[in-house]
Amino acid sequence: MLVFMGQVCSHDLLWKDYRELADTHGLRACWSSPVFAPEGSVLGTFALYAREVSEPDEAAYRLIELARRIAGIAIEGHRTESRIRHLAHYDALTDLPNRALLRDRLEQALARAARAAGCVTVAFIDLDKFKWINDSLGHGAGDEVLKTVARRLQHAVRGSDTVARLGGDEFVVLFCDQHKSAEELVPTLQKIIASVAEPIVVVGREVQVTCSIGLASSIGADDDIATLLLNADAAMYRAKEIGRNNFQFHSNELNALSRERLALQEGLRRAIDGGELYLLYQPQIDLRSGRLYGVEALVRWHHPELGVVSPASFIPLAEETGLIVPLGDWVLREACAQCRRWQDSGLPPISVAVNVSARQFHEPAWIETVAEVLRHTGLDPACLELELTESMLMQDVEQAAGVMTRLRDMGVHLAIDDFGTGYSSLGALKRFPIGHLKIDQSFVRDIATDDDDKAIVMAVISLGHRMNMKVLAEGVETAEQLAFLRRNDCDAIQGYHVGRPMPAQDIEARLRAACAQPQPATEVLQ
Repeated sequence: MLVFMGQVCSHDLLWKDYRELADTHGLRACWSSPVFAPEGSVLGTFALYAREVSEPDEAAYRLIELARRIAGIAIEGHRTESRIRHLAHYDALTDLPNRALLRDRLEQALARAARAAGCVTVAFIDLDKFKWINDSLGHGAGDEVLKTVARRLQHAVRGSDTVARLGGDEFVVLFCDQHKSAEELVPTLQKIIASVAEPIVVVGREVQVTCSIGLASSIGADDDIATLLLNADAAMYRAKEIGRNNFQFHSNELNALSRERLALQEGLRRAIDGGELYLLYQPQIDLRSGRLYGVEALVRWHHPELGVVSPASFIPLAEETGLIVPLGDWVLREACAQCRRWQDSGLPPISVAVNVSARQFHEPAWIETVAEVLRHTGLDPACLELELTESMLMQDVEQAAGVMTRLRDMGVHLAIDDFGTGYSSLGALKRFPIGHLKIDQSFVRDIATDDDDKAIVMAVISLGHRMNMKVLAEGVETAEQLAFLRRNDCDAIQGYHVGRPMPAQDIEARLRAACAQPQPATEVLQ
């Protein structure tokens, strides 16, 4: 394609701004041809200018054709190089600087701060419970939320600051050229928290996310970038621990805690495969017969240096790091194997209850894991009870109902743990193939004296029975609590009053003692 434009200086309106320049060089005509990209878009034009108005000859045609092809290759190559350079330094989803570019800018900021005796602060930002959006609304909705949050973060800070995305739902803000302490950033941090928390509409639904922010400051070029980011990360986890949707500044105390947390995380990773974990079993007692009919498996960790580590320390850590999946799978395998060993030793069958984390429950292959464990151990599926929490099930009712139905069809029993502490819809609850409701111990603790707790426990028992579920009360520690539960027709209990968590051999001893009794073991409830 060749476009001929004659007498450019005198008549063509497109040249009115350049007429003087053309006259200076005596140009009277222009021939131009578009330069195309491989997909057909126009990259630009290649033009020949002449001092005489005339049609181009054959040589000019060949020159223009050759030149425009070479120009197209050169322009497209430059564009490709620019795209590659951009992808190497920017996040593909949000177009924010990525980890590599953040590190480069952080190095420069630290160098400037050292020269000017300034301060550099890094804010590590993590969205709270973002996984729920991906699991319930899909990854497309999650991506839209991330892009919206990215824009809000950019609007909340100065143009001289850097907002970067490290991956997933993790962002970093680099505050540069500060002259005072990091506490001067408090108004900006409050603005960020408020901005992120504003509702976002995705796939026709309004969702709301919050964020937890950890900050670490560095003064001088000798500071280590990795340590600065690690300190900000530790402060962010502290913000999550104290309730989320807030910010925390790093301190020497947090520095020690972060080192301890890292050591604990690495230790837990080793413990899963290294024989440091073990299970205790808490008896579950039928209130009518007084017999031990099941146990709940509870994981414990004996650290070679720290001794027994509290589950309150390592279970949340496992949840945050994703180690809860291999940890939960280990508990499932060991509990099923032990239950089968009791049966193989001639004891009557009992059920074993295993707690399931939300991360496990939403794993695509988790049902296959359960099936494989049952095949490998040879345990009857009817002897396995999986305990699920209300909040886990309500994240995505459709998905939860489908998973639970498949487990029920396998013959596995299901229970809702800590019932009453979540936000279940009764309409959703009736769709779940649940066999047991477990009343949370927070309602049982004061039922002997608190009228509200009495009313709640009675209502849960009645609800469970009307929906053909058995009801078990957790945390029973006194004879008064036991008496109330028996009067109100609760089906089963567990708690220190009838048995603390104990090793497998102690459960075996209790089962053998019960088998030797000619009458039901009601004395355990006296």
